[in-house]
Amino acid sequence: MNKDLRGRLTRDGIRIYETEDFAGMHKAGELAARILDGIAEHVFPGQTTGEIDQIITKMVEEAGATSATIGYKGYQHASCISVNHVVCHGIPGDKKLKDGDILNIDVTVIVDGWFGDTSRMFVAGKLPRKAERLIQVTHDALFKGIEMVKPGNTFGDIGHAIQTYVESQRMSVVRDFCGHGLGRVFHAPPNVLHYGRPGTGAVLEEGMFFTIEPMVNLGRPETKTLADDWTAVTRDKSLSAQFEHSVGVTSDGVDIFTLSPGGLFHPTYSS
Repeated sequence: MNKDLRGRLTRDGIRIYETEDFAGMHKAGELAARILDGIAEHVFPGQTTGEIDQIITKMVEEAGATSATIGYKGYQHASCISVNHVVCHGIPGDKKLKDGDILNIDVTVIVDGWFGDTSRMFVAGKLPRKAERLIQVTHDALFKGIEMVKPGNTFGDIGHAIQTYVESQRMSVVRDFCGHGLGRVFHAPPNVLHYGRPGTGAVLEEGMFFTIEPMVNLGRPETKTLADDWTAVTRDKSLSAQFEHSVGVTSDGVDIFTLSPGGLFHPTYSS
């Protein structure tokens, strides 16, 4: 059998991977997380997002891995870096970070054919109070969603847990973008919505691999895509934050593939 086609598909088109495939996802996920651990010291006022991306590119190459984003639909960077009101897909460039800027850095690597995809928030300089609360709510919303991952629950349960928590904090969940299946491919079914009704959507089964990556806005949920046909920003220019983990459904719960080796997943954490 073609190793890229191992496992079976559910009626919803979601691939079910084998037990031995978890090891490959851990290896890819650990590298992606380790790269983000290492980039933290390079995020500071005066640094450009382009320089950060160049460092990430070098880290990927030195690890003997491949960037999943370089060449993807014409994209030419090893990361997406989304600053302040940029929701996702921010393109690294020459703009210098200012004190108090918050940014999401999203990295996907390929290791031995497996895709490791993760993102987290960083801050340049001193973290503003309102941004600190947004980052904390977004971080906690991700883990509210992860807590719902176990066989027998549904993808609607994940989205509902995220949405109800975020809205209870008087913030909004972006609806224009979602998580996705992955494994030996970058993007695959299912679409993992970060809002929804409990008990709806496909039922979770052991061996499913996917990302959960809620984007949360301080203002309204609407986004718009800029003229570059890539960068998404909040329509009301409110701050936005995002955290992302790649996970697998186990026999009794969830396995997080992209945990930070240094305990640096949150910008105010330290190793």
